[in-house]
Amino acid sequence: MEQRLVQSPQMIQAMQILQLSALDLQERIEQELIENPFLEVSEPDGADKDAPEAEDPRRKDAEAGESDGLENMLDELERYERDFGDGPRTRIASGEDGDKKYEAMQNAQALPETLPEALLRQIALLNSSERERAILEYLIWSLDARGYLHTTYEILANEVSRDLPEPVSVDEIELAIARLRSVTHAAIAARDLRECLLLQLDERGIDQPLVRSLISEHLGDIESNRLPRIAKATGRSIEDIKAGIESIRTLDPIPGAEYGESVTTVITPDVIVEEIDGEYVVRLDRERTPDLTVSPIYRKMLQQAERGDGVREWVKKRLETARWFIDAVQQRQSTLQRIAEAVFVHQRDFLDRGVSGLRPLRMQEVADEVGVHISTVSRGVSGKYAQTSRGIFPLKFFFTGGTAKATGEVTSQISIKERIRELVQDEDSKKPLSDDQLAAKLEESDGIKIARRTVTKYRKALGIASSSQRRTY
Repeated sequence: MEQRLVQSPQMIQAMQILQLSALDLQERIEQELIENPFLEVSEPDGADKDAPEAEDPRRKDAEAGESDGLENMLDELERYERDFGDGPRTRIASGEDGDKKYEAMQNAQALPETLPEALLRQIALLNSSERERAILEYLIWSLDARGYLHTTYEILANEVSRDLPEPVSVDEIELAIARLRSVTHAAIAARDLRECLLLQLDERGIDQPLVRSLISEHLGDIESNRLPRIAKATGRSIEDIKAGIESIRTLDPIPGAEYGESVTTVITPDVIVEEIDGEYVVRLDRERTPDLTVSPIYRKMLQQAERGDGVREWVKKRLETARWFIDAVQQRQSTLQRIAEAVFVHQRDFLDRGVSGLRPLRMQEVADEVGVHISTVSRGVSGKYAQTSRGIFPLKFFFTGGTAKATGEVTSQISIKERIRELVQDEDSKKPLSDDQLAAKLEESDGIKIARRTVTKYRKALGIASSSQRRTY
């Protein structure tokens, strides 16, 4: 004997749909509308009630040709089974259906061009032999996403030689790199940052010994902001060092950045919080989630189907699937609405004051209030965004731990990070605050007592450099 949780297909489907974002849910609904002929979008008020889809299934059809209509519907069901059922699809799209599929393919988003694809397009017009082109192509595919080459010329020559009848020399590799740089970027295929910057000095004709020395010998010191050390080593003034660093900043550290394309991520909020008459109203973005219903014309077919012909069982199966899907979508909307309402009841101060008003909140608290398991809350907020008057934030942003102040009030970790950011912004850049000093100021001005190592962790999470690196000379 054993106890175990058995999840039905309906439960699994409901959990999967709850976890979908607005755009993913929209795609899932469109997929179900294609695959299930009994699922349709309910018509809004004012729709054409004379359309066949809106026909009342309880109304008796007294018109002539009823048998022909039933035969046509059976043919339609067979077509759906053939095109969208579990069996193989043998029909070739043509006519109106083919045009729709072709139009969908034409409107599909193209995949972004990668760095190798962009560089291959650049060398397409070069007047080169098959051997030279093979070496160039192998070289291009050996670059990383930034355009750097992390292997020696000797190793690269040996690897290319495997695909060519004659061995490739290091001189041929160097020539190929030079030709690639001539039509793309002067520092493409550089082996490290130092070589990348020096190559650009040569290409731009910058003849400044100090700048070349800074790149060749002091990149680590520049990164750590150790300007006095550089000045002592070079015998130049701090002002000269700063001018040299400004010249280095005009160079491109990532030669592959201008080639290839990146996909822009579009955020679509699932939850919208609006202030109406001094009160905050939480609602879902229902424009992307249409109201679904079961097609009444197919329920009529279920009533008219004859026993033993297999149509009744086929219809029942798809009607049941359509109802399961509709229930799962409705359950997702209801659960997400209740979770969002509970979240913003706790985070009212955030809506009034911004990040500084964010309160500590755990998922278990929301789960207890809504009456669901904590895993349901986790799935419900996963990948979801909320649009507020303070901006668009992930729903997970509003769940955060906290630290007790001297007054006994609990403040969130996010508000503490924001306070650290403010202190750094207001500091004297010539005497930046150390992590110990930041911890002392938090306790003195805000009553927040946290350890220095916690300040260091929060500072690094914010992408703020250390005090020595922030110091200006």
